[in-house]
Amino acid sequence: MSTKAPRERFTRYQVFVVAALAFLQFTLILDFMIISPLGAMMMPDLHMSPQQFGLAVSSYAFAAGLSGIVAAGFADRFDRKRLLLFFYAGFMLGTLLCALANTYHLLLLARIVTGLFGGVIGSIVLAIATDLFDFQMRGRVMGYIQTAFAASQVLGLPAGLFFANHWSWHAPFLAIIAVAVPAGLIIAFGMKPVSAHLGLKQERSPFMHLTHTVSDRRYWLAFLLTMLLPTGGYMLMPFGTAFMVNDIGLALTVLPTIYLVTGLSTVFVGPLVGKAADRFGKFNTFLFGSIVTVIMVLIWTSLGHEPLWVVILINVLLFAGIFSRMIPAQALVSAIPEVTKRGAFNAISASLQQLAGGVSAAVAGAVIVEAADGTILHFNWLGYIVMCTTLASLALMYFVHRQVPEKAAR
Repeated sequence: MSTKAPRERFTRYQVFVVAALAFLQFTLILDFMIISPLGAMMMPDLHMSPQQFGLAVSSYAFAAGLSGIVAAGFADRFDRKRLLLFFYAGFMLGTLLCALANTYHLLLLARIVTGLFGGVIGSIVLAIATDLFDFQMRGRVMGYIQTAFAASQVLGLPAGLFFANHWSWHAPFLAIIAVAVPAGLIIAFGMKPVSAHLGLKQERSPFMHLTHTVSDRRYWLAFLLTMLLPTGGYMLMPFGTAFMVNDIGLALTVLPTIYLVTGLSTVFVGPLVGKAADRFGKFNTFLFGSIVTVIMVLIWTSLGHEPLWVVILINVLLFAGIFSRMIPAQALVSAIPEVTKRGAFNAISASLQQLAGGVSAAVAGAVIVEAADGTILHFNWLGYIVMCTTLASLALMYFVHRQVPEKAAR
C-alpha cells in the first residue's frame, strides 16, 4: 500500500478552474443522465420500443466515438480552452435540438449532434486538469470535478423530473441550455489560455499524430481499460427508471427522492474518494470500489418489490462503488501520456469509451424484454455482464498500475 503522499494546496486560480470545470461537467453529465429517467415518459410519447430507446441512448455514444477519433489528430494543436468552448457550443446546439424533437427520428438526430460535440468535451477537461495539476493532486481534482455527477443527481435530475412532470419531457433540455450558457461564459471570460503544450515540438501532420498515438503500445492497456469502465452505466442506467417503476413497484413521483438522496451522498463521496486515491494509492482505491460495485450490482439487479428506503440505500452504496472506480482510474491513467499527446490520448480514450458504451447500450436494449404488463425482463442478465466487465477492468487496472509507478509519476 502506498504511503501517505505529500499534500499540496490549491492556488486560488486552481480552485476557480476546478469549480468552473465541475460546473461545465454538471451540464454535460446532466444531458447524458436526464434521458434515462425520462425514458418512462419518452417511450410512450414517441411510440418507442425498448430497442429504439436503447438506440437513442447509444446513438450519442457512437457519434461521440466518431468525433473523438476525428478530433484526436487536432487535439494538441490548439489552445485547450478554445477547443473546449468550440465543442461546448456544439453541445448546446444538440441539446436545443433535443428540446425541440417531436418524433423518434428527430430525437435520434438530436442525440447524434449532441454526441458529436459533447463526447469530446470530457477528454478536453481531463487534458486541462492534467496540464494544470501535478499527479499527486489529481485524485482530489478528479474527485471534485466528479461532484458534478452528484450535483446533477441532487439538483438536475429532481428539477428535470419536476419540469417533465409539470410540463413535458422537453422542458428539462431547455433547462440544461439555461444552465449551460452561464457555464460557457464563465470559462470564456475567467479561464486563462491552456497552451503551454504548444511551445513543445509538435508533429506536422494531424493524421500522423493520431496514428502515432494509437500505435503506441504503452497506451493500449489504458485504452482497453477505459473501454470497459462505462459498460455498467450504459447497460443499467437507461432502463433503471423503468425497472424501478414496473418491477420494483415504485411510483414515478418518488424517483426525484431517490436521485436526490443518492446525489447528496455522492457530493461527499466524490471528494473523499479523491483524497483516498491520493493518500492510499489509486489502485487500492479502485480495488475497493470494484468489490463494492460487484456486490451492489448483484443485489440491485435482483430486486423484487422493496420499500423505498431499501432502494435508496442500495443506490447510495452502488454509486459509492462506481465513484471509487472512476475517480482513481482517471487519476492514474492521466499519468500515462506525455504532454504533447495528452489531448490525442484523451480524445481516443473518450472515443473508445463512448463506442464501448454505445455497444453496451445496444446490447442492453437487445437483452431487455418488456412484458405485456410493462415489467422489465432479464434485467438481472445485465447485472451478470456488468459484474464480469468490472472484474476484467480490475485485472487491467492492476497492469496499468504496474506501468505507472505512482511516486515517480508527474
